[in-house]
Parts: sequence; C-alpha cells; structure tokens
Amino acid sequence: MVAAARIAKNLTQKQLGELVNLDAETIASIEQGRRALMPNIAELLDEVLGLPGVLTVAARNMPQIDVIPPWAEPLINLEQKAVALSSYQNQVIPGLLQTEAYARAVFRSRTPRYTDGEVTDQTTARLDRQTTLRREKPMQASFVIWEPALACPLGGRAVLQEQLRHLMVCSEWVGVSIQILPLERPSHPALDGPFVLLETPNYQHIAYIESQRGSLVVSDLDEISILAQRYAMLRTQALNPEETRDLLNRLLGDP
Repeated sequence: MVAAARIAKNLTQKQLGELVNLDAETIASIEQGRRALMPNIAELLDEVLGLPGVLTVAARNMPQIDVIPPWAEPLINLEQKAVALSSYQNQVIPGLLQTEAYARAVFRSRTPRYTDGEVTDQTTARLDRQTTLRREKPMQASFVIWEPALACPLGGRAVLQEQLRHLMVCSEWVGVSIQILPLERPSHPALDGPFVLLETPNYQHIAYIESQRGSLVVSDLDEISILAQRYAMLRTQALNPEETRDLLNRLLGDP
C-alpha cells in the first residue's frame, strides 16, 4: 500500500523518506514487509501521500511482523520453554550470550547480505531471545565454546573485547555455566559441528542442529543419546568454569 501510493505520487523511496524524516532503506523495509509500519509513521505517510487515514488504520490493526527466519523458529520456541539447555558452538559465540555489536557483526557477515534494516531487525530479535536466561526461575544453561571462536575478531578487535567481557559477566549469572574447549586438545568429540540439547518442562529431550541451508529438530531417542554422549565428552575435555574465566582474563589482558 505504501509503495503503490508512493509510485502514484511519482516519488522515489529517498524522496518519500525525506518528507517523513526517514532514510530510503527504512522506507524500503516498510514496503517490503521487513519492518513494521508504526502508527505515528503511518499518520505522516497518510498526510504526505494524500491518503484518507488508510495507512493509519492498517498499521493499528496489522499483526506484529515476525523477523525470526522460519528455520530458526523451532529453536526459539523451545528455548522459551526449556528447563535446561546445553549448547556447543565452534564458530561463533552462542546467540544467547552475544552482545549487540557482536550480533550485528554476525548478521553483517551473512551471504547473501542482509540490508541495514534486516541487520537491525535480526539483532533486535536475537537480543530479545536472551531474556530466557534472566527469568525469575532461570533454566540450567550450559555452554561449551571451542576456543577458535574466541579469537575470530568479528566486527573488529574492540567488538571482540567487549564480547569477551560480556562472557565474563554471563558466567556469573545464576544457572549459567560457560566452558571453553581449548584448541590444544588432541581429540575432539564433536567435529560434525554445533548443536543444542534442550529439556522441556515435561522432561522431553530434544536436539536442534543447524547447517548451511537449514535446521533440524531431532526427537529420536537414539540420536539424542549420541549427542548427549558427545556433549558429556565435550564438558569433560573443556576447561571448567573457573579455568574458563582465567582464560578469558588472559585474553582480555587482565592479570
């Protein structure tokens, strides 16, 4: 509706944005359904485009846009209800532990590239997920991170340093355990890649596995058992939480 009205007025996205004090990318995101049209912006657009309150009515009755990619929805839904979570990551810091700047760097690394608006939307959604670790009754959350993920300077050295400091903070949260698997270990039980194990309130055990082009929710007990064994071995080979904090301090250059 916004695009049709803009074109009827012979305006470009940049020109329309200037009239309502928004950049062209934001206008494009609204037109393509990637960003919600807020009622106050809708009122301005109605006035500029000469519409009789059409966009304002639509904005007030439009369901909230879902920015979570379809392949990630199963994990998000499971996280919100889980009583226990075990996460192994080998390339990036787990999403539940990421800072805003680090998350932005992760999304900016995507190919094909996200637009600036999409990066903002995805980052906001990721940060919203993190509230599951700060519930009144927190879940038991265990994270094992392979050491190379701590050395990859996504977003630059300053972003990485901030992320490492945030890991130190997270390691003190109730119910959260963070362990680093050192690069020097001569064997590795999870070379097939990252995975997440979750336990639901009714004691159902579920695994979540991501790949380059999708994801898989696993409920088969045999497969869950294999992944649970791998995670147990990861925790055994990883530094304990105290040793992990010592390593983070050394990486940060603290005594």
